[in-house]
Amino acid sequence: MTKRLFLCAGLAAAMLFTSCNAINDGVSDIGSGVSDVTSDLSSGMSDVESDLSSDLSDGRSDMSSDMSRDESRYDNSSDISREESSKDAPASSVDISSLDNTKQGWGQGVQLDEKNRPLASLSFQEKYGKYDAWFIGEEEPVIYLTFDCGYENGYTPMILDTLLEKDVPAVFFCVSDYVERQPELVQRMIDEGHAIGNHSDTHPCMPEQSVERCEQEIMNLHNKMQEDFGYTMTLFRAPAGEFSERTLAQTQQLGYKSVFWSYAYADWDPNNQIGTDKALEKVTKALHPGAIYLLHAVSPDNAAILGDFIDYARDQGYTFALFQ
Repeated sequence: MTKRLFLCAGLAAAMLFTSCNAINDGVSDIGSGVSDVTSDLSSGMSDVESDLSSDLSDGRSDMSSDMSRDESRYDNSSDISREESSKDAPASSVDISSLDNTKQGWGQGVQLDEKNRPLASLSFQEKYGKYDAWFIGEEEPVIYLTFDCGYENGYTPMILDTLLEKDVPAVFFCVSDYVERQPELVQRMIDEGHAIGNHSDTHPCMPEQSVERCEQEIMNLHNKMQEDFGYTMTLFRAPAGEFSERTLAQTQQLGYKSVFWSYAYADWDPNNQIGTDKALEKVTKALHPGAIYLLHAVSPDNAAILGDFIDYARDQGYTFALFQ
């Protein structure tokens, strides 16, 4: 504010006036948005770089591309400081079309608490648990094994053999293509007490789909499993770990829990395995209470070390349970 005082001589009183200049040409930009903690959560895992397109119709190679989208999210957690919304209303009573559909990616990151639990998993669990979304289990020495199945690479029978021998249950998240191509393996999973999870019909990015299409992606496979196997699915894993508040609420309204993970690594590419020694070291070092492990059934390393991992975890006082 610029003040100028002019005194006019010869007048009986002084006249005071103020002229104002513009303080600024405009308001400076105070921020380009909420800062993303992704870089902090992803700094330690440089091996997850692929983000390929998804196409299940051609079988193995195309589904491998789909799976790479999942792993590209392992170390790229979305902004965990964003304000919570619709906190007091249950999803069943919410108009999902009114909810935020901003796409978020998921990865457990590398920042851990004193119990070796990923901080991102804890933050997201607190924020999105109201939608029956799970990024980590309860604080108990329990491990939940989950496997994503996009195509069959010959290792699932070996995995099932090990789980049967060790008396450990698991969730197998399948897409429609896998269910259609591998009905014998799907039936074996059911017969041996495992859960079949819904990984969508065609593996798209859910937040990029309409509300109607999201329902189709879940219910097409849901209905197929009921018709072909008499099995009712209740667990959903979002393709590539991509979600929004809207898709979480819609998944819950359709009668599903959204199951993410608190540990995963880039095991999806059979041509880029790290060897059984390194693989075993990775998965054992990640042990933490309530751990939800995501592994891929196409990995020869993880198929080979599964029994040793189960034995090691049990020696450390952990038990294995079926996520349900």
